[in-house]
Amino acid sequence: MGGKQVPLLDPDRLFPVEPSARSLARALFETVEHLPIVSPHGHTDPRWYATDAAFPDPAQLFVTPDHYVFRMLCSQGVALEDLGVPRADGGPVETDGRKIWRLFAQNYHLFRGTPSRLWLDHAFETVFGIEERLSAANADAIYDQIDAALQTPDFRPRALYDRFNIEVISTTDGALDDLESHRQIRDSGWHGRVIPAYRPDAVVDPEFPGFAANVARLGAMTGEDCHTWTGYLAAHRQRRAAFKALGCTSSDHGHATARTEDLPQAEAAALFARVLSGDFTADEADAFRGQMLTEMARMSLDDGLVLQIHPGSRRNHSAGVMARFGRDKGFDIPGRTDYVAALRPLLNAVGMEPGLTIILFTLDETAYARELAPLAGAYPALRLGPAWWFFDSPEGMRRFREATTETAGFYNTVGFNDDTRAYLSIPARHDVARRVDCAYLAHLVRTGRLDEDEAFDVAHDLAYRLAKQAYRL
Repeated sequence: MGGKQVPLLDPDRLFPVEPSARSLARALFETVEHLPIVSPHGHTDPRWYATDAAFPDPAQLFVTPDHYVFRMLCSQGVALEDLGVPRADGGPVETDGRKIWRLFAQNYHLFRGTPSRLWLDHAFETVFGIEERLSAANADAIYDQIDAALQTPDFRPRALYDRFNIEVISTTDGALDDLESHRQIRDSGWHGRVIPAYRPDAVVDPEFPGFAANVARLGAMTGEDCHTWTGYLAAHRQRRAAFKALGCTSSDHGHATARTEDLPQAEAAALFARVLSGDFTADEADAFRGQMLTEMARMSLDDGLVLQIHPGSRRNHSAGVMARFGRDKGFDIPGRTDYVAALRPLLNAVGMEPGLTIILFTLDETAYARELAPLAGAYPALRLGPAWWFFDSPEGMRRFREATTETAGFYNTVGFNDDTRAYLSIPARHDVARRVDCAYLAHLVRTGRLDEDEAFDVAHDLAYRLAKQAYRL
């Protein structure tokens, strides 16, 4: 490829600058660097593990499916069509992987200082042995190197699962998913542990496109009468049981707000009838989503599934992008979120249950110290998920620890999860989280707030044990 061959990754990246703290952070990290990866929440495609087919080309692996990548390029005027992002109407987009890759490489400077750059460079160096920064000049050579590797057995999904030292990985699957890929994985005899998570948004959110038709499909799948409130709840219980039979340990709920409700069952049934009819207000839709969080929590008391709440994303902000490309195309934006009042009905109903685990995420960092940490520091059922999405970054992780540890401690949090569709970024993201946590622990030790032997225990807990415990893995 030409040019000076230098490592892309600084071995002391993300560690403190002060020598004593850096030395301790390095020592802490050495004890957790090679621990197995527990990935209890994410969005990789279960078909990858079921079929174990080769990834098609470097562009389809790194660029076209990754909203972190294409939203940055879009922000600088690069057309999503030119990056191969599929159009909702099936219209023409670029399909030549090399052309897409060249465009990506020409604009690689846009990722300077971002977590995406850390993840990409980590994958380039540790997975493919690339030691030269991507640029327009070396785009074709790096494309060829990656493309050649992808055609070999060592770079198939199952081989990478082993190479990444993944112990368990959860996908996120809709309530209407037939789970065929998970059955194929189970029946194949492969040793990898890939489990589903129950994501019922399409049949819980009245504002989800095709909600009534989706509920009808839920009834058809389960044989329950989903025109009635009791039948609808029974259908959820049945689907949750089907997911659990394939290893599922959690449900996941992506709502616009953190609102919860605990209505009398007659009122809940009447609200269900209104939203199913299609004649409802935005407030009624939000109330129904809130009621269903409490219903799901009660189901969790029965079946043991961990309840994850991912609120606060103002999804599909660009009407034009939504119309042209559909959902989840990089235009989800964080918004202010209330937690104290919003969660009170749910927590009054089940928050004191020690056998229940509710994992709460946020895209509103202003709530960390003011609301979230005090809530998690009091209610036995509540745990805080790690810095998420836009804040899955070194700075976001550090802010999370600084704002929550003083009130909630470490043990009302759940370690780290990578929450990604980008398979090759999984070890990179865990590497970043482990480094940031070790840096923070070293700071606590050097400022006299934590004993050194305790720091080694906590480093292990944050990197491995807490995630297994919280997600019942």
